Amino acid sequence: MRIGILGNGLMAEALGGQWVRAGHEVMIGGRSLDRAAEVAKRVGAAAGSLEEAAAYGEVVLLAVPAEVAVEVAALVPAGSTLIDCTNSIDHRDFTLAQPRTAELIAAAVPGVQVVKAFNSAADLVWSDPPAGLGVPMCGDGDLELVAELVRDLGCEPVYAGGLRRATLLEATAVLAIGIWVGGGDVRGMFPPLARAFGSVSPDQP
Repeated sequence: MRIGILGNGLMAEALGGQWVRAGHEVMIGGRSLDRAAEVAKRVGAAAGSLEEAAAYGEVVLLAVPAEVAVEVAALVPAGSTLIDCTNSIDHRDFTLAQPRTAELIAAAVPGVQVVKAFNSAADLVWSDPPAGLGVPMCGDGDLELVAELVRDLGCEPVYAGGLRRATLLEATAVLAIGIWVGGGDVRGMFPPLARAFGSVSPDQP
């Protein structure tokens, strides 16, 4: 699979490196061509501008600061699948600085399938993810391309609903980050399904 990555930071390097090792063709794109080339060399990918990376792959990873995500996403051509891994965080109180980021991105790129994924953990996790880690994904339509990229990391895709639910995924990530920063541990927050809901099936109203 050909994957274009918009951004040349730590998330781009972590996920790009994993996908190169899985056998995909990856291009790292950035406003600074020198910085993009440095990251690409470390992970064994090609390098280019943001425009070149946006046009490179059938799947594009948006790995830029959330405040410029909508602007940069507008470079992605129709017919692509765009993965939004951004989190819009107000670091003063660890709340959402901009709710509904994924939906705003989708509105800016008609004809592009936007999927919220990989925003639930930091770059260090994606550099060496634990086997079987669940990766929530929110999006409309067929999410199999993104699910394949999740599995290539040794992780498990978790279908979390349509794009309207992406703001819940964004809020969950920001909540978890705030707990971690405060010294808490979120790993034990979710009990097994049977204990959480008793005998109620997830399909029941």
